[in-house]
Amino acid sequence: MTLIFAVCIALFLAYANGANDNFKGVATLFGSGTTDYRRALLWGTVTTAAGSLLALLFARGLLAAFSGKGLVPDAVTTMKSFQMAVVFAAAATVMLATRFGFPISTTHALTGALVGAGLLASSSGVNYAKLGTSFFAPLLVSPLLAIVLAMVVYPLFHFARVRLKISRESCVCVGCETADAVPVGATPGDALAMTAVRTFPTMAVGNRTSCQERYNGQLLGVNASTVLDGLHYLSGGIVSFARGLNDTPKIAAILLVGSAISPAAAITGVALFMAVGGLLNARKTAETMAHRVTAMNAGQGLTANLVTGFLVIFASKLGLPVSTTHVSCGSLFGIGTVTRQARWQTIAGILAAWVTTLPVAALLGAVIFLLLRRMIG
Repeated sequence: MTLIFAVCIALFLAYANGANDNFKGVATLFGSGTTDYRRALLWGTVTTAAGSLLALLFARGLLAAFSGKGLVPDAVTTMKSFQMAVVFAAAATVMLATRFGFPISTTHALTGALVGAGLLASSSGVNYAKLGTSFFAPLLVSPLLAIVLAMVVYPLFHFARVRLKISRESCVCVGCETADAVPVGATPGDALAMTAVRTFPTMAVGNRTSCQERYNGQLLGVNASTVLDGLHYLSGGIVSFARGLNDTPKIAAILLVGSAISPAAAITGVALFMAVGGLLNARKTAETMAHRVTAMNAGQGLTANLVTGFLVIFASKLGLPVSTTHVSCGSLFGIGTVTRQARWQTIAGILAAWVTTLPVAALLGAVIFLLLRRMIG
């Protein structure tokens, strides 16, 4: 019975992770107008699932890191109350942020929950040296590195586009807007009077579904806009794949310690519930990432995705628990800074959510551990 309860809590965390994180890799596709919300979400879900299912081959380091080994004594990591407290606290923190549309880090939430539960579960406390080098350092450095890389890479891509004589053009849409009907020759109370409809000319420049910025020119004999859209889709898929590869082991690791669940079963279950969470509850976070951090076009979105994908895949290979959220947001912050279109009020809100994630998760981890220890020991 305890095992079933633990599995349900872990799958709840996987659901919460999908709801908050699944759209992050494809947010630039939606934000730049390259595709609509549904298509972007479907592409992100499929590629995330692919990364999740390959996690056992490429991310064994993360399976070990998020079991809690080295952070707290090994005896603590086998306690059912500790495992369930960590997962439940992280899931509650992520779902709370998702409810308000804040893109926070599941990695950060898990780290906070590990610390909060570990402080009460272990008489020797938490290994702060391990916490600093293996957890905090990657989480703090990765978004800063993403900002710097985005600010360096985007001007280089811009220079290459100019040298290749690929111009950026924006259409002008001209039409008429219908005003309210105006009575013609009517007296008060005359219900049968004819009406005339007044229309006014309107004009819109760019940034509409039917009026988007495009790239004009040829790249290797192919229309530049077509090539860019294809690369943009590919880059979004790479980021989503990397997220699945990096995040799935962090959740599955809790299930593997001291339980009868195999790694393959844990990974598969987590991948499935991450997909369902994204399909059902990703909209609010999607709007924040796609439209509220910075205005962007397809080229800028492609740059952000390439930076994010490179950093997350590289970190997964090294077994470093970086946050895809921090890296992807950092890339967008860097792009917005270079283009001077960053929306700093939204960015400040996201940073505040990041700062509060760890203490909230730690507090929940400690409280839930106390409750569970009395119930199941």
